[in-house]
Amino acid sequence: MPVPAAGSVLAPNYHPLDVVLTTGDGSWVTDVHGTRYLDCLAGYSALNFGHRHPALVAAAKAQLDALTLTSRAFDHDLLEPFARAVTELTGTEMLLPMNTGAEAVETAVKAARKWGYDVKGVAPGQATIVVAEGAFHGRTTTIVSMSTDPETRDGFGPYTPGFRVVPYGDAEAVAAAIDETTVAVLIEPVQGESGVIIPPTGYLPRLRELCDDADVLLVLDEIQSGLGRTGTTLAQDLAAVRADLTALGKALGGGILPVSAVVGRRDVLGVLTPGTHGSTFGGNPLACAVGLAVVDLLRPGDLQARARELGGLLTDRVDALVAEGLLAGARTVGLWAGLDVEPALGLNGRRTCELLAARGVLAKDTHGSTIRLAPALTISEPDLALALDTLTDVLREAAR
Repeated sequence: MPVPAAGSVLAPNYHPLDVVLTTGDGSWVTDVHGTRYLDCLAGYSALNFGHRHPALVAAAKAQLDALTLTSRAFDHDLLEPFARAVTELTGTEMLLPMNTGAEAVETAVKAARKWGYDVKGVAPGQATIVVAEGAFHGRTTTIVSMSTDPETRDGFGPYTPGFRVVPYGDAEAVAAAIDETTVAVLIEPVQGESGVIIPPTGYLPRLRELCDDADVLLVLDEIQSGLGRTGTTLAQDLAAVRADLTALGKALGGGILPVSAVVGRRDVLGVLTPGTHGSTFGGNPLACAVGLAVVDLLRPGDLQARARELGGLLTDRVDALVAEGLLAGARTVGLWAGLDVEPALGLNGRRTCELLAARGVLAKDTHGSTIRLAPALTISEPDLALALDTLTDVLREAAR
């Protein structure tokens, strides 16, 4: 178990690699010793556009000289344009702004329950939501109540009731879990924290069909998968499905500040009337300025296309490592990969990431032997090749 460094007053709720960063530019960061690293985590997709993207920094600097916060007690001139820009980008009807990804999921849970009571007619206090094993939606007490990860969940009870957990990727298990109390099915279209777990073809369309038939909301958590990561604006676009509610975050703040939102149907988000839900910082002017600049980057579609193109290189290279026996498995979608290190190499995910860092590449482990690669969508092809060359060297050296 990680413990605080001697003399540290920082609570030990993270176990970071032994790297202390001071500056970042594009896909590269520098530590306190002047060592440069290629960042292949990109803040779990919060840095989809790299560190300090000029357009995003310019938008933030300009807004700092104008207005940073009003609270939602007053309107400001960027709030409606921000909402309109994001809903147009995502093909949705309404937006509710928040700050963090967990807040966005909490907002979606509350909206779904309120819709269930006010519109569907579920008996008071009886609403249920179907969720998936292995999911990661945040770490609030309500969200850990639906988690199956002992590290995230254990020690934080009593737990919030109202969730039914089924295997991820099993649409018929979802069908069996739906009854007259069900108000929503809440899943990730790709499970990021679990190791970039991609569901079977047809899974999302089948969930959409089940939800339509049962008058249940389909809620998709696209906090990591959304806004270009999968080679499309939203991961759900790959399946030609539109959720009733979609949680966005991470990349929406451009790596500048926390920005999140729930977008979706007007009749669903409209149940949250004044006083029923809110946030002092949600939709603040600074957040909206950066969020508008993020939409400007994504609107042309070239970054999504770039994720698809570079994703092809990523897929080819990691599949070759599987064929070579250096990886036990690999899953890729867009510019995103979950890699299972071959146990026979004697490496776990953490040790692999330490060896990569020693060679100047930053990645993150998850769940034992799995590591994730999620470089900025703006990474150059030579830099992506460098990262994959380094990974190959680390694995081959362990295999000797």
